Amino acid sequence: MSTKAPRQRSSYRCSECGWETAKWVGRCGECQAWGSVAEAGAPTMRAAAGPVSTPAVPIGQVPITESVARSSGVPELDRVLGGGLVPGAAILLAGEPGVGKSTLLLEVAAQTARTRQRTLYVTGEESAAQVRLRADRTGGVHDELFLAAETDLGAVLTHIEEVRPTLLVVDSIQTIGASGIEGVPGGVTQVKEVAAALIRVAKTRNITTVIVGHVTKDGSIAGPRVLEHLVDVVLHFEGERNSRFRMVRAMKNRYGPIDEVGCFDLSSEGIQAVTDPTGLFVEHHTQDVAGTCVAVTMEGRRPLLAEVQALLTPSPLERPRRTVSGVESSRVDMVLAVLQRHARLRITGSDTFVATVGGAKLHDPAADLAIAVAVASSHLGVPAPRGAVAIGEIGLAGELRRVRDLPQRIAEAARLGFKVAVVPRGRPLESERGIPSRRTVDGLRVVEVDDIFSALLTLELTPPL
Repeated sequence: MSTKAPRQRSSYRCSECGWETAKWVGRCGECQAWGSVAEAGAPTMRAAAGPVSTPAVPIGQVPITESVARSSGVPELDRVLGGGLVPGAAILLAGEPGVGKSTLLLEVAAQTARTRQRTLYVTGEESAAQVRLRADRTGGVHDELFLAAETDLGAVLTHIEEVRPTLLVVDSIQTIGASGIEGVPGGVTQVKEVAAALIRVAKTRNITTVIVGHVTKDGSIAGPRVLEHLVDVVLHFEGERNSRFRMVRAMKNRYGPIDEVGCFDLSSEGIQAVTDPTGLFVEHHTQDVAGTCVAVTMEGRRPLLAEVQALLTPSPLERPRRTVSGVESSRVDMVLAVLQRHARLRITGSDTFVATVGGAKLHDPAADLAIAVAVASSHLGVPAPRGAVAIGEIGLAGELRRVRDLPQRIAEAARLGFKVAVVPRGRPLESERGIPSRRTVDGLRVVEVDDIFSALLTLELTPPL
């Protein structure tokens, strides 16, 4: 009697995240990517023990001198990276087209070359002449800065072998292709293989490697999700096309914090670090103006002051317009509802426009109180007191909630010369780090209130009875 060997069941795997399923589906159940699930290959035999590259040693005997970070020459980038460029680190810099990624990395490459450390800049999107013109404009020409225009992985590895750089910049990963690997450059398979090869060289030769990545229309990094797992640091370069202000955020960092933000000014002369960006987001009025208030938000661990402006006008429409810029429309709607219910402001029949100064984007809930003050000031036609800042998150019951890092926010407002800060009531001020129990902090008068009506009453912005 013959017995048939059991038939092996096929399995399907997502090329983006590695999720497996017993049957084919059009959309990954883990990362929700479309068209990424394909039949997995037959399982291979188990790996046998083999030779080791270096013997295992007690962790206390592992040398760390080779992994000490060095400055990139751009202080704001060092702030985000947690000290600078680490030898052997793989860094992924992503951002929208035209935001200034190539300009920033050319500046980093030039600064590294000025320290007599050899740098290799590989461009796959521009010609060598185009990069040279940008370097002439920004003052980035140096003998230790080598430039290569290549789109083949083998040629890039040959350049690395010949130049032996300390810093390698690849612009961008989607333009480099590997011969012998199926797919076109920028595809899932190609990106994975090219990134793995570059990172392998970076680790074995202690080369700091910075890889430029494209983003999709929703702002996420294009290509397989495994790319973000392969690298050590993931940075996002953000900015509006109509503004020179740029920000670098760390989304992943094995060598430092992920809540730091670097600020830059992009111009035709190149890119420069902005160590004190508050002045970009606060308008200096020559006279008192109704409908403005200054908020203190946190960008990473850095307090940042931004001015919120509001304009309310009687609306002839049945459904008044609400237009926002730089703030979330849902939070503005909530603030307007709370003002209507708990502050006795009749604003339902007004067109409402809320915007920030300088293109700042406020996602911090602590800006709720500043939005409310600006709206109330515009509705009443009464300017808020000059030199006042408002800090606090507003609840649906009209209460003010405590926000994080309040001492740092108050200290930053005091440093910039503001006179009054309206904050939520909470624990006694002496229990906060570095904040004394008195009501004045470095010339700034701190007023604690319980709800939105008390905050407006403190700033003399309540409607007449």
